[in-house]
Formats: sequence, C-alpha cells, structure tokens
Amino acid sequence: MSRVLLVEDDPSVREGVELGLRRRGHEVLAVATGEAGLDSLRSFRPDLLLLDLMLPAMSGVQVCGRVRETSQMPIIMLTARGDDVDIVVGLEAGADDYIVKPARTEVIEARIRAVLRRTEAPADPRPAVDHHGELGIDRAGHTVLKSGAPIALAPSELKLLLHLSAVPEQVFSRQRLLEDVWEHSYHSDVRLVDACVRRLRIKIEDEVPSPRYIQTVRGLGYRFGPL
Repeated sequence: MSRVLLVEDDPSVREGVELGLRRRGHEVLAVATGEAGLDSLRSFRPDLLLLDLMLPAMSGVQVCGRVRETSQMPIIMLTARGDDVDIVVGLEAGADDYIVKPARTEVIEARIRAVLRRTEAPADPRPAVDHHGELGIDRAGHTVLKSGAPIALAPSELKLLLHLSAVPEQVFSRQRLLEDVWEHSYHSDVRLVDACVRRLRIKIEDEVPSPRYIQTVRGLGYRFGPL
C-alpha cells in the first residue's frame, strides 16, 4: 500500500481520514498545518500528498506551489463545497485531483489509487522514444524531453500527454479525458482537464497562446498536433 501524507487542520476530518486509510493498509502521517506538512516531506517520503485547501497561516495552494518547486509527487486537494475559485487556483498550482468534503474513505482511496496508477510506466511495444518536433516522449521510461532536456511533469500532466500523443490529431472531449486519464466514470468537473492542459502547455510549448502540441478544438476538446 501507499505512504500518504495528510495535511488537514480539522481534527475530526483528519482523524477520520487517517483511521479509514490505515484500516485499508495505507501508511499515513497526519499533520495539521502546511508548515508541518512541508517539514514532513523529507523525513516521511510519501507516495502521495492529501492536502486540505483551506489551512491556517500557509494555505493548501501555497503548500502545493512549494512542493511543485522541487517535486512532482501526486497531490490531491481536499476542498469544502463552494471553494470554486480556490479550487481553480489549486489546480493551477499543480494539484492532480481534488475531492469535495465530506467524502467517504472508499472514495478517497479510489482517487488515491487512480492518481498513483498514473505514475506507473505501462508496457508499450512501440519504439522507446516518439519524436514530435523538438519534443521527445519516452513512453516506456515515462520521461519527456524538449530539445534534449528533460521536463518535469506531474502525474496527471504526463498521463494526459501520453494519452493525447498516442493518437495524434484525434480529438478527445473533456469528459472523455476525465474518464481515460483521471478515471472519473461519472460526469465530473472539466476544470481538472483545462487546468492540466494549461500547466502542460507552459512546460512544453514555445508559445503558450499559440500551442503547437496540445491544441484546442473549439466546442469539442483537445488534440495532439498536427505539427
């Protein structure tokens, strides 16, 4: 099972989530503040960060941004209903997914499993590296190069790029991408897709306003290329 760092200031939520995940075999370290969460990253070495959006002093968005400066570990935000603006800011800061509180433990665990699956390198019989202009995508090794230099991608960013580039020029709707990449099998929030696309473009495109790789097809969704 995975090692989960839970950062949640509400004692009842923190204790409930911690107990529920422990009962399902996860190793959990639970702390109450963003500062404590950042301090725990190096010593605990979690597989995933479960992060409350509304924290005292240092917010979850600030913690997410700090983590993304040095790490691409999976991050799932815990949010309260009505935090729409903050949710978007959190996704833009680099979160891979979010869960609205209150949430059952089985829902949280399902999201954890889905995010962690994005970090697993799938077996792929195609050549080791696909070249698309200056972009090199090593599908087996789960690495991406631009002009020969590696690019650090969060799990959702990498999975999205692998999925779109596997079928160049095919248009995928946002809902289809939610199902294929995030494994959300029900109607969910397409802001997950849009925020991930924006983060990915910043990392791989030369000109973000005129993307070469991840293109928008108005009214339909996104496609990779044509170059």
